Amino acid sequence: MMSDTRETRSFPAFNRAYSAAFNPGRLTVGLVTPLEACAYEEFPTLERHIERAKLAEALGFTALWLRDVPFHVPSFGDVGQMLDPFVYLGALAAATDRIGLGIASAVLPLRHPAHVAKSAASVDMLSDGRMLLGIASGDRPEEYPALAMDYDNRGARFRDSVDYIRATFQDFPTFDGQQGQLKGYIDMLPKPVSGRIPMFITGGAQQSSEWGAEHGDGWITYPRRLEQQEQIVADYRARVKNFCDTDKPVIQSLYVDVMENSRMPARPIALGYAAGTGFLRDHLKSLEAIGVNHVMLNLRYNNAGIEPTLERIASEILPDFSQSFP
Repeated sequence: MMSDTRETRSFPAFNRAYSAAFNPGRLTVGLVTPLEACAYEEFPTLERHIERAKLAEALGFTALWLRDVPFHVPSFGDVGQMLDPFVYLGALAAATDRIGLGIASAVLPLRHPAHVAKSAASVDMLSDGRMLLGIASGDRPEEYPALAMDYDNRGARFRDSVDYIRATFQDFPTFDGQQGQLKGYIDMLPKPVSGRIPMFITGGAQQSSEWGAEHGDGWITYPRRLEQQEQIVADYRARVKNFCDTDKPVIQSLYVDVMENSRMPARPIALGYAAGTGFLRDHLKSLEAIGVNHVMLNLRYNNAGIEPTLERIASEILPDFSQSFP
């Protein structure tokens, strides 16, 4: 049995989606798009993708998360949802009312920060404050030559992009960085609904752990053994406490193949489990106890129908977790 290490320090206020998804000591559940099964090296069909997004919202999932995969890299074997994430988020903003809309994560070194800032603020405005911006340094070196970018310099570009994007949240900002200068006589519009969009650092992003704890608004990490994840979450929160008066949320992904028999024991799959809802509910409770605040479920390897699976998770798992919308 894992010890209960849930934090009680408050989280800052950002926007509607942030307040719904992140509560100290509690866990919420989101979904990774596309909402369909997709074998390794297969492309998603995006079948009924808007209808499934609406269903996810109606069933009470807290957020939908997209991937930023600019190119098809066959050796990587995953093209995400294929659609450009910001364009797709615009469509989802129009199709939904409450569910959080996130990217996990935008590859900052491959995008100019001015474009990221404008796209993210546009989604935030169109969705009335539901934008959640995960950010990453990128892990596919094949993409960098296609955009004439230096793979080895991506860590420095990442830091510069974070500062640039945050500068654009201000009125007529001044900023001098390696990707451009803002000299106070031009402005970026629109502004985020609540004045700022939360940015969640994925993994290490080529930065020190101290830099990530100080400059991120939360942390997106990967599934691990519970004992190891407990220590990693505790270490992150200790670093955050050194820099901030408030706490910051921890988010993790989890691949699941949800069995029709709720009592089916767990079988490991890549980055997750094939199991019944009984095990999955208990596992999420264990993650909540060690301080994880949000889990992004990925149904890529799910064998049952997507709609019945979403309904099964909603009826047999979600009631045990904090799912609320302001």
